[in-house]
Amino acid sequence: MDKKHLKKLIDVAAGRLPADLVLKNARLIDVYQARVTKGDLAIVDGLIAGLGQTYQGLKEVDLAGAYLAPGFIEPHIHIESAYISPEEFSRLFLARGTTTAFPDPHEIVNVAGLTGLNYMLAASKLAKLDFHYMMPSCVPASEMENAGATITANDMEQPLAADQVDGLAEFMSYPDVIAAREASLAKILTAKKFHRRIDGHAPLVTGKDLNAYVAAGIDNDHECSTVAEMEERLALGMYVFLREGSVAHDLRTLIKGVTPANSRRCVLSADDMQAKTVLKTGHLDHSINICIEEGLDPLTAIQMATLNAAEACQLSDRGALAPGLRADLVVFDSLEKLVVKQTYVKGELVAENGHYLGEVTTYPTDSVKSSIHIKDFSAEKLKLKLKSPHVRAIEVIAGEVLTKEAKVTVDLTDSGDFAYNPNQDLTKVAVIERHHNTGNVFCGLLKGYGIKNGAIALSIGHDSHNVIVTGTSDTDMTLAVKELERLGGGVVLVHQGKIGPVMPLPIAGLMSNLSGEETVAIQNKIDAFAHSQLQIPTKINPVMTLSFMPLSVIPELKITDMGLVDVNNFKFVPLEYQD
Repeated sequence: MDKKHLKKLIDVAAGRLPADLVLKNARLIDVYQARVTKGDLAIVDGLIAGLGQTYQGLKEVDLAGAYLAPGFIEPHIHIESAYISPEEFSRLFLARGTTTAFPDPHEIVNVAGLTGLNYMLAASKLAKLDFHYMMPSCVPASEMENAGATITANDMEQPLAADQVDGLAEFMSYPDVIAAREASLAKILTAKKFHRRIDGHAPLVTGKDLNAYVAAGIDNDHECSTVAEMEERLALGMYVFLREGSVAHDLRTLIKGVTPANSRRCVLSADDMQAKTVLKTGHLDHSINICIEEGLDPLTAIQMATLNAAEACQLSDRGALAPGLRADLVVFDSLEKLVVKQTYVKGELVAENGHYLGEVTTYPTDSVKSSIHIKDFSAEKLKLKLKSPHVRAIEVIAGEVLTKEAKVTVDLTDSGDFAYNPNQDLTKVAVIERHHNTGNVFCGLLKGYGIKNGAIALSIGHDSHNVIVTGTSDTDMTLAVKELERLGGGVVLVHQGKIGPVMPLPIAGLMSNLSGEETVAIQNKIDAFAHSQLQIPTKINPVMTLSFMPLSVIPELKITDMGLVDVNNFKFVPLEYQD
């Protein structure tokens, strides 16, 4: 800010000059003291000049007693999980009161490297929502899979030095941090060199291991699934992000551990959220309402989506209603159930009554197309050559990204292949390398996903995003993969030997180039077909649940193109086990 604009800000605050905009007769949410006051709010040059007093403005809007709060801040999210571009993400999320977001683009960076990051940065400059990107810290997420790129500490230097990113995104390779391995130390020290924060990711880590992880400089964690985990992290000085996304629903559990003594270290977050979820139930506005439903004071819940998030993300220019801060604002009528009426970004009304008010301009996607490269795939690569019917299976936990290791007994063909039995909730699941034409395919078993007919294949397979497919027959699984390859990425369903609904995702095989509503309409057809024809239970999110099965940094058992991963011990384990 130069002297001219600083003087103007002070003059408006003092009442010597009229404001650009005055929102009058508001109930002002004071997140510093968790209270409500009444008065006006004056805005000049996109900043709050003053509040609580009677102000005059070149434009005045009477809020007639509506509540006025700071814009909501999302501290950790993956845009790619919404299956839409950053520009469309901005449009949908602004309508829900989210004005700032800290995306971790490790999905697209795992596919396309720094080219993917640069695309996200360029596209986000065309959006009204204020994006603060974090540098993916673990590309690939582990050494137990083939990704499209590798990001080293040296690769992180330029984006950090140029202020393209705010810090390091979730440090998923927590065993490497705890073991003080060289590559992780180099990344941590690079962040420290530029005085940047480091986001955490430490599911089920406890005791001395957690102490070691925090000592390395990790600031927060969003992987808590129990109150005990949350309290241990809070006691060690971490912020805890209470997650409510499209698959992971930890908020109702964790909110029981939020108290007046610790609430200021608790932050609301989504992590992974589909556009379908945003349009149907909302984003942080929905999380606030869950908190209210669970008995938390509404003002505390709003703190967790505003001031707490700003402090956790080291933003000093927003997160509250105060002179000199950005005029990122949300208007709503009730504290009993928060329904966003208006969203302002830097004093500009950008969304009203659930609708974005501006036009969406999109950035070219040429640099992140053509991302499916599969070598010599055939049904033969899905054959299992088992010597024993006693095998390990990945067991799905509905509503969680965590999985279990199930030990099951299966039917075998004469050649030792797995024989699908409709009376068992077991199917083949395979991961197919899609970045470097390696020809890698590993096939295992999936329990609890519930598919009873056909197959489903995705180019979304966290975090390296190789192709993942499951189904009741090798023929249907192969057909799904071949169609996915033809599409150039996306989601393909097959039923009784015929291709069903498909969802093309031409941006890195992760995101659609359509509008959010068009993308959701296609996804609705995908989900409906998956539930009705493939008979996947309605409690299972067909696409997102399957997409997390290759995530080799989330316990307990996962699958990659290289093998079956025991995540608790970070080692490959054989498909067969000794009875």
